[in-house]
Amino acid sequence: MVESKIKDILGKFPKKVSLEPKIIERKDCGTYFREKVEYNTEKGERVKAYILIPKRRNGKTPAIFCHHQNAFQWELGKSEVCGISGDPEQAYAKELAERGFITFAPDAIAFEERQQNTSFAKKYPFVANFSELSNRLVIGETLLAKILHDIFVGIDYLTIRKEVDENKIGFIGHSYGGKMALWAPAFDKRIKASVSNCGCVLFKDYKKVGLPIEFTVPNMFNQIEIYDVVRQIEPNSLFLSGKSNDPLSSGMNVTYMKSKKYFKKGTLNFKMHPGKEHVFSKEMRKEAYNFLDSKLRNS
Repeated sequence: MVESKIKDILGKFPKKVSLEPKIIERKDCGTYFREKVEYNTEKGERVKAYILIPKRRNGKTPAIFCHHQNAFQWELGKSEVCGISGDPEQAYAKELAERGFITFAPDAIAFEERQQNTSFAKKYPFVANFSELSNRLVIGETLLAKILHDIFVGIDYLTIRKEVDENKIGFIGHSYGGKMALWAPAFDKRIKASVSNCGCVLFKDYKKVGLPIEFTVPNMFNQIEIYDVVRQIEPNSLFLSGKSNDPLSSGMNVTYMKSKKYFKKGTLNFKMHPGKEHVFSKEMRKEAYNFLDSKLRNS
């Protein structure tokens, strides 16, 4: 099976441990409460995240995992998608909470509160990402497996929250987050609907656009393409969104054409906007939110 082949390529995943969750703080943000929480993702490693809970809810509520971008802004992560700092155009966790979804935003490894706490890493923060990669490669593991593991553990946390409808979990991301919006639902079927914005590149084209460090996986590009991953999302649903001349949207057309026939129960939606800007514009976000509405609230 293709799924098992991809897992073999990714190598050993970290072992899950007891979450031991804790709420650190709770803030009233008008239409929603924002809690800062922490939980175990591996033995000896705790991750901090924000969970945004709308005040007006009717019973258990659909939840969206909101993965932040990279943009070489290592000091930003969960706070940007929650509208606390950074680019307001990236505040999709905040906007979705205002629309009535529970939203969840942890820091990816090496970002914000998961930066390495050394003087060298503080001076050269990008080095932490290389360190996280190399420390795994030398023992036969991959950074991509670790990143996906952390996402799956985040979904575990969502499912234990009494407010969350565990049968209606979604995912959304831009750029780095958009890449993970293709990978995470391919292996975690709890993600019923996912939105990938400006995050779909054919593996063969990464020589042109620059290889993301998390995709430094031995022999991966010789054996699979991104559409092999996307096909695994069925029977759940995916919305591909991007810009026609954005290099990080360049694989959308081919991926859609090579994947659409595999979606029988789920749906594969596609929208290419004109332009070269690597953005998640208001228009693009509106279409993304409508997709999540249709799959998680109106179905």
